[in-house]
Amino acid sequence: VAPTAPVCDVPSSAMTGTVVELRCKEAEGSPPSQYQWYKNGVALLEKTGTSSARAANITYTMNKKSGTLLFNTVTRNDTGEYFCEASNGIGLPQKCSAKRLRV
Repeated sequence: VAPTAPVCDVPSSAMTGTVVELRCKEAEGSPPSQYQWYKNGVALLEKTGTSSARAANITYTMNKKSGTLLFNTVTRNDTGEYFCEASNGIGLPQKCSAKRLRV
């Protein structure tokens, strides 16, 4: 079953240095969807090795299975438009409308 448009939970604002979690979920897809987060229209990288993540200055953890995007300490650089996309290989990937996070 193709996924439906996911529901994105993006806070509108956050204080610098706080923990921020963005959530994305859709319930129709079978097999279960994988989630990909985007910032300002650019796909966010999944954190794999620590060295590459440090080089790319990645300050978040993205879980493609649960759809969460977790910032341990947000910075002003994390301000932007975020949206997520759900896909399970059936039909077209579905995305939620972008929401602005202001840090």
